[in-house]
Amino acid sequence: MNTTDWDQALRSFSGYLKLNRGYSDHTLTAYQSDVSKFPAYLELRGWALSPTHIEAFHLDGFIVYLAELGLGARSQARLISALKTFFAYLLDENLILADPTELLKAPKLGRKIPEVLTYHEIRELLGAIDLSTDHGIRDRAILETLYACGLRVSEATSLKLTNLYLNQGYLRITGKGNKERIVPIGGEAIKQLEFYLHYVRVHLPTIKPEVENVVFLNRRGGQLSRVSVFTAVKKYAAAAGIQKRVSPHTFRHSFATHLIEGGADLRAVQEMLGHESILTTEIYTHLDTDFLRETILSFHPANQ
Repeated sequence: MNTTDWDQALRSFSGYLKLNRGYSDHTLTAYQSDVSKFPAYLELRGWALSPTHIEAFHLDGFIVYLAELGLGARSQARLISALKTFFAYLLDENLILADPTELLKAPKLGRKIPEVLTYHEIRELLGAIDLSTDHGIRDRAILETLYACGLRVSEATSLKLTNLYLNQGYLRITGKGNKERIVPIGGEAIKQLEFYLHYVRVHLPTIKPEVENVVFLNRRGGQLSRVSVFTAVKKYAAAAGIQKRVSPHTFRHSFATHLIEGGADLRAVQEMLGHESILTTEIYTHLDTDFLRETILSFHPANQ
């Protein structure tokens, strides 16, 4: 095979991506590396073909070859994406008459199951917070709220005082797309929130006018940032000896998982999380085998 044809095409392809799409040098290198695996495969098969003479069955054979090598679904999908972009470029430049990747399908990628903490781990993490300090009281309140209500960290940091209905046991949350939803809040989170509001927030030396209605504030009277919450979670997880990769979103994942494991209706959890589609919520149905077995033994009529 004339490798010069591929080398030239790849150089032109990189120039096209940089000029038309503004890709970084790192991204361009990744695209070149992925696409160059295909001519290497052609050479291995003894097919002396230039980029303009590729047909769909050549690409199908390449994908089968990758799978036989044991390449994971995500890596296959990335290679297919790179090839589709490459041949789309050739088509745009009128170097080919038809795109051979048009019917090429990437393998379906399973949704990644998020990291969750057990209830015991949640309580250990929260117990690692020093409540003798003002920022510790604040951190305990916001993390209790994250777990009790399944909030996104941005929803918690932008939570308004006028959207707290603690006597009635719920919060009004403004989520993605400015959509509002009502979320119940439990007794422990209410207690920690009230403790923070009555003993810390009210005594801040100054509160900036633009955040007078915001619940969680930093020591300077400004809105608490998402980065601050992330840093706090990492610190308390380490103090509690938790080895898992934990972030503020872990509390949301754990909230949903614990509800579903406890028997909550999936659509109710969808509403509380503010998911547009129930398909997004279904990722939390990754219940462990022991739990499923116990449920079947307890509730299936054949076992009564």
